[in-house]
Amino acid sequence: MAINRNSNAFTFIFSIIMVLVVGVALSFVSLSLKPLQVQNSIKKEMMSILGSVGVETTREEAEGDFYEYITDRILLNHNGEVIQERTGNIDPADKDEPFNVDVKKEFRDRQLAVENKHFPLYVANIDGERIVVIPMVGKGLWGPVWGYVALESDLNTIYGASFDHAGETPGLGAEITEKFFEDEFEGKTIYNEQGQLVSIDIQKGGAAADAPHAVDGITGGTITSNGVQEMLERTFRIYDKYFEKNRTQTSQKI
Repeated sequence: MAINRNSNAFTFIFSIIMVLVVGVALSFVSLSLKPLQVQNSIKKEMMSILGSVGVETTREEAEGDFYEYITDRILLNHNGEVIQERTGNIDPADKDEPFNVDVKKEFRDRQLAVENKHFPLYVANIDGERIVVIPMVGKGLWGPVWGYVALESDLNTIYGASFDHAGETPGLGAEITEKFFEDEFEGKTIYNEQGQLVSIDIQKGGAAADAPHAVDGITGGTITSNGVQEMLERTFRIYDKYFEKNRTQTSQKI
């Protein structure tokens, strides 16, 4: 029986077949590329973590540099207690792997009880000194901001910082990713002389050069600067219990 290619039935059936074929093809491509996407995502995070401790790397060298400088990956509970610790290669399928914690989701999920949240922490060996790196997530003007802040072995002095964003305004809020802004955090302290957590104040109009707990805000990026300040304070308070338990001396060597 001849097929009437001009009929509505033929057009309808042909459309369904094409949708199915294209859908299967796209699913196959997506599944085929997923391991590569996961690996690229891992390398991007590795680069950000390394950036906070001053290690400049490339996507091709990120994995090797990460395992060279990052000695431990630790997972904390809400009381600042270590519940998991990992060394060696990262297993993307390991649910208890600190690196695999979705920080953007857990830190901002208001429905998840704090006692059920997990907080990753990374330990780096930089020239023999123990540097601790913590991830953080906040909100800028147009979307999420996030980053990593590294603390020296006294768990008070900032060793370095690396920030990123989803869609802040170029030339304004987006400048939180620029080196001139990130470098301002080096040497600042998050505790005052009485041992109280004061975090870092991002000041509109500029902070005094010798201010121990303040940096200059982004010109024209007040809302983004405020978002970063809120992110820093909230995250430092999350890790404060761990810092208090481990801040036993001003200099620790590995």
